Amino acid sequence: MERLKGGSYSIIPDQIEAGTYMAAVAAAGGEVRINNIIPKHMDCITAKLVEMGVQVEEDGDSLTVRRTGKLTRANVKTMPYPGFPTDMQPQIAAVLCLAEGTSILNEGIWDNRYRFADEFRRMGAKIQVDGKIAVIEGVSQLTGAPVRACDLRAGAAMIVAGLAAHGTTEVDQVYYIERGYEDIVEKLSKLGADIQCKVIPDKDWRNNVV
Repeated sequence: MERLKGGSYSIIPDQIEAGTYMAAVAAAGGEVRINNIIPKHMDCITAKLVEMGVQVEEDGDSLTVRRTGKLTRANVKTMPYPGFPTDMQPQIAAVLCLAEGTSILNEGIWDNRYRFADEFRRMGAKIQVDGKIAVIEGVSQLTGAPVRACDLRAGAAMIVAGLAAHGTTEVDQVYYIERGYEDIVEKLSKLGADIQCKVIPDKDWRNNVV
């Protein structure tokens, strides 16, 4: 081919953004309809949430996620697609922190992916890390605390945990989160979350207050 030709291409929906909102519903409870997605791409995430007691209903290009009862334990291992995505590992960890029983996370892709564990512990979570394995003993309630976003997905997980926690959670270094989520504060506010973004005068970054 001597030269390129014009064409049309539709960018696929963001599996991880949609999965993060699914995790938020699982952690905080309630019901949310997520539109403009490809449900087949969500199968690995859906399967684990259903295993934990979350209801997920498919309707065309949308999923309705509902959690009214208690969460139960699950074991999760991250793998390349179509396996459970490593970029959903911190968010599912936030949900597992609230599930009855002992859950095991096995990170099959990256090293040093559990930097968020200390932040969860500030909120009352029981999580122990050994290499690529994290053991989570579910608690009945998380408590709001000052935490930080260690990276993009860990930051999203702090928001998920904060939505489910009792009290106020302040998440520092939210510029990480803003790299991967467009208008996340506005979207969650429209769902009824008490969340806002504010400027801290003596700091160089913004805080999300959940």
